[in-house]
Amino acid sequence: MRFLLLLGGLVPLLGLVDAAPSCNHECNRACWTSRFNINTDYENEWPVTGVTRKYDFEITELDEWVGPDGHIKKGAMLINGGYPGPLIKADWGDRIEVTVTNRLKTNGTSMHWHGFHQLNSSNQDGVAGVTECPIVPGASKVYSFLATQHGTSWYHSHISSQYANGIVGPIQINGPSSYPYDTDLGVFPISDWYYDSAEHIVDRMMNPNDPFLKGVPGSPPPSNNILFNGMNIAPNGTGGGEYARLKFTKNKRHRLRLVNTSADNTFVVSIVGHNMTVIETDFVPVEAYPVHQLYLTVGQRYDVVIKADQEVDNYWINATLSSTPLCGVSLNPYPAAIVLYEGADESRLPTDRGLPAIDQFCEDEVSSKPLTSRTAPKADFTNTKMDTLSVTLDVKEVNKGISKVLWSVDGSAIDVQWDKPTLEYVVEGNLSFPRQANIIQLPEAVKWSFWVIQNNSPSPHPMHLHGHDFLILGRSRFPSNPLIDPGKPILFDPVVDSPHLKFGNPTRRDTTVVPSFGWLVIVFEAGRNPGSWVFHCHIPWHMSQGLSVQFLERADRINDGAIPNLMPDLQERCDAWRKYADNDPKFRMKKVDSGI
Repeated sequence: MRFLLLLGGLVPLLGLVDAAPSCNHECNRACWTSRFNINTDYENEWPVTGVTRKYDFEITELDEWVGPDGHIKKGAMLINGGYPGPLIKADWGDRIEVTVTNRLKTNGTSMHWHGFHQLNSSNQDGVAGVTECPIVPGASKVYSFLATQHGTSWYHSHISSQYANGIVGPIQINGPSSYPYDTDLGVFPISDWYYDSAEHIVDRMMNPNDPFLKGVPGSPPPSNNILFNGMNIAPNGTGGGEYARLKFTKNKRHRLRLVNTSADNTFVVSIVGHNMTVIETDFVPVEAYPVHQLYLTVGQRYDVVIKADQEVDNYWINATLSSTPLCGVSLNPYPAAIVLYEGADESRLPTDRGLPAIDQFCEDEVSSKPLTSRTAPKADFTNTKMDTLSVTLDVKEVNKGISKVLWSVDGSAIDVQWDKPTLEYVVEGNLSFPRQANIIQLPEAVKWSFWVIQNNSPSPHPMHLHGHDFLILGRSRFPSNPLIDPGKPILFDPVVDSPHLKFGNPTRRDTTVVPSFGWLVIVFEAGRNPGSWVFHCHIPWHMSQGLSVQFLERADRINDGAIPNLMPDLQERCDAWRKYADNDPKFRMKKVDSGI
């Protein structure tokens, strides 16, 4: 590996500007350009095309909005007037520049680019109270970052539970593939849909006396519908809408980019009569492998290739919910979209519902094999103190006589400061953070950061890490119904469980599930990406209730120029937010939750 010395340290030498794809075609998707292909170690080397893809987002809100299924949604927040937001489409190595303008009535906002490592650009990560102050109403922020990874992802607001009101959209970064295909069908997001506002749902979930908390403390209401690419009919014929449709060409191979952009619901996705070949998990290219169904938890992405090898007809795409309500509940019992073969009767609905999906009880896939191998040093895990993050559900008094249902990590529910984000503390040279910021300062000398997440609750949690992928070394079993037979939490036992962990090139991604009453062991490479990176449950209700920590990485490099334009950007945004919050008499957005 060659390196280039820049102010702030050593970074990989990427070479000259590389042109757009020159050798990527139907018979050879593994090649991208003469220098880059599917086996390129994208964490250390990537093309730089010199192309900037520019987008303009205007965030608006409506007290009542007629949604895709014909029903009124309260408190809708939309990007450019629609849901989902516009597709961001770029090539590997392009720069993405998005101007986000806040037209909300009183709320601040932000935008996070899910799964992007933001190497040396943590101020573009878009987490209010961590990497920036919120964008005030009437103001704009330009986010700019390089697409050093390729594959499929999404963007969303990262302030309180706001994204569940509709501030989400798909991202497609074209790049090489481990399996050939003829046609790229693009991003296909699947999401739950609530007619109530996210703020009202969170208020109720944090209230220990709320009626829908009976049985399972802190549990959300069922979603009203499940949308495929922002479309579906209303359940039980109660409204309007239409099915989402994908078009297949007989005997052709189609790449489909699946994303779960939900707030709470998770799904087993299958296509009647068809198998899928997995080629990428989150942003990680993997050795291609066949499946007949895929479980997607909140925030996960799968790129798959599907061969249209059935008779010319129409076929259901099913998103099956689990029998346990802990994986999410919906008032739409049979969420579905349609695959339409060219030449089939477009007016006719499919008739074959297919075989029932196998219930995975919230258990996601951990058998994929990344093409760029990583091996974590077993000795570092066994010879050092085990770092454990313990997750609990608590009812805590937050003010005199006022209690809330909170999710705590090591006894603390995160509570960030919108008017003083973590990065501002660091640039001021102040590393004395409030306890409720839940900041873990990673030692500078540690390359591999090992963590055991111990879940002492019946709820499984989709855990997502910013700024990094992690290696999944192991986890406990997933109980089939912890509500009926909860038993005791399964505690990680280093003597019993360590020999069963996988250190040699295990599944690597940025989102995975910690089981009910169980444990998860992960590791990520620390020391290479200065910033404060949140590690949180991706259910926005649980984020609002506090289920997150921050990993502060290389604080010494944050001030030395490793992150360009950090101080001016922070000061401008935070001064504007503080002025707005302190002086505007119309300001009504009082923080009532964690803030992230």
